[in-house]
This record gives sequence, C-alpha cells and structure tokens, in this order.
Amino acid sequence: MIVSKLTSKAQTTIPQPVRNALHLVPGDELAYEIEDQRVVLTKAKSGGKTDDPFRTFHEWSSAADEKAYGKL
Repeated sequence: MIVSKLTSKAQTTIPQPVRNALHLVPGDELAYEIEDQRVVLTKAKSGGKTDDPFRTFHEWSSAADEKAYGKL
C-alpha cells in the first residue's frame, strides 16, 4: 500500500510510484471518483468530460480559436 500525509491546508504529495504509474507530469489534471468509502484517482483525459460548458460548442473549436483563446 502506498500512503501520503495530508497537510493542514488539505494538500498532499502524490507519491512517485503513483506518478510513474499514471505517467503524470507537472500541469496534468487529475480526476477523482468517490465509490462508497474509496476514492479512485486517475489522470484526466484531455477533451473528456469536464466542467467546461463550452466543450460542446464545436463551432468554437477551430485552430484559430485555439490560438486566440487557448490560454484563457
């Protein structure tokens, strides 16, 4: 079992074996699923389900839009 501690600010370090297994690099987003008394941690897939309400507007997904608004 791999463990880590929670700080007083509710932060933790993801242990190296977990980062390696998920191929995590700085800037990656993580997804959490709560199942009963367990939490499943996965690397969030880009372009997948997100809270971004604009992801369904395909008319705004051109290369020009990405260049103009990609870093907002």
